Amino acid sequence: MKVVVLTISDRASQGIYEDLSGPAIERVLRNALPDIQVERSIVPDERLAILHAFAEASSYDVVLTTGGTGLSPRDVTPEATAEYCDRLVPGIAEMLRAQSWQQTPNAIFSRGTAGMKGKTLIVNFPGSVRAAEFCANILVPVLPHAVSMAEGQGHE
Repeated sequence: MKVVVLTISDRASQGIYEDLSGPAIERVLRNALPDIQVERSIVPDERLAILHAFAEASSYDVVLTTGGTGLSPRDVTPEATAEYCDRLVPGIAEMLRAQSWQQTPNAIFSRGTAGMKGKTLIVNFPGSVRAAEFCANILVPVLPHAVSMAEGQGHE
């Protein structure tokens, strides 16, 4: 399975602060799925930059984003994701919010979404390290099945 983790952040893309949530997601993935291939990239909070990063990642099985899902005017990751995807997968975002709610009531402010572009699954995580790591732990057990289904396998 090939996964790319995109950190959506103006400040990290400008080198103002270190990306911590991207590496946290990568650790979760590598610990749970030893044969996984993971790459990371940092993208500014700009719709066109996000769309370009998605297009560049079209050969990956899964694209996980962290950041840009809140209420700030610069938080455009969900809109870019919905625009780019052919089909939405609302159950993923619903589950991430529902489980995150158990950790913090602030989870209701996450506008993250999930969808498919061709055979690539794209999922938005919040930008905080704790929230991104938490969401990765929720999603990682079902990722192999999601990739298998996207490839057309598992249909009986």
